[in-house]
Amino acid sequence: MKKLVLSLLFVATLTFVGCSPTQKGAVTGGAAGAGIGALVAGDGNRGTGALIGGAIGGLAGAAVGSNQEKKQAQQQYGQPAPSQYGQPTPGYYGPRY
Repeated sequence: MKKLVLSLLFVATLTFVGCSPTQKGAVTGGAAGAGIGALVAGDGNRGTGALIGGAIGGLAGAAVGSNQEKKQAQQQYGQPAPSQYGQPTPGYYGPRY
């Protein structure tokens, strides 16, 4: 049993190696949300609770990961990234893409 748990933890850490913070947040939030949803739901609705909790947790985790990714980009380059619509964000003086 101990070897199984250790091998599962090892495989779980390897799956996160090439992921962005947004992807890591989505997976972590989805797993946590599914677990909480299953616990909060009643005895007859655990599957539905896990499904709804996983979806909400995944979206929330992706939002948190995306925010972390943007903060890392700001720290790395020293300025905020341009917006996705071509207009520079306030405080950004770089070229438009």
